[in-house]
Amino acid sequence: MKTAYPVIFTKLTDGYAAHAPDFPLDTQGDDLAEAIEMARDAIGIIGIDMEDDDKPLPYPSDPESVFCNSDEFISMVDIDFSEYRRVNERKTVRRNVSLPSWLNSEAEKAGINVSAVLQTALKQELQVEEPRTRYTTITSHKE
Repeated sequence: MKTAYPVIFTKLTDGYAAHAPDFPLDTQGDDLAEAIEMARDAIGIIGIDMEDDDKPLPYPSDPESVFCNSDEFISMVDIDFSEYRRVNERKTVRRNVSLPSWLNSEAEKAGINVSAVLQTALKQELQVEEPRTRYTTITSHKE
């Protein structure tokens, strides 16, 4: 289910800083669009970690109750934690694949990684690309 959290943005000399008061995070981007993307990514990472630890996700704060300084502004950043998890899941799944013995032998002789070939073939057949990995800077706030 999609929800939206308030995020406080601050203009920097080289981009924008982003702080989500409902999560222990600060991040930034080279421009506003990237800062929004990084905030969404950081909220997604922390949110699915919370779910994995059986912790409840915070209810979004009312943006009118969030304080920001005169040089800051608030924008809502939406996130669908289920979709975020699906797109960013990197865990491998073990599948039992049947090959003719002769084909398996040929692959072994050639030093071919059958799993890698299968992944490549599935991506091509499904016409999908592997999602890009984004590196997000997350700084926890000390309470």
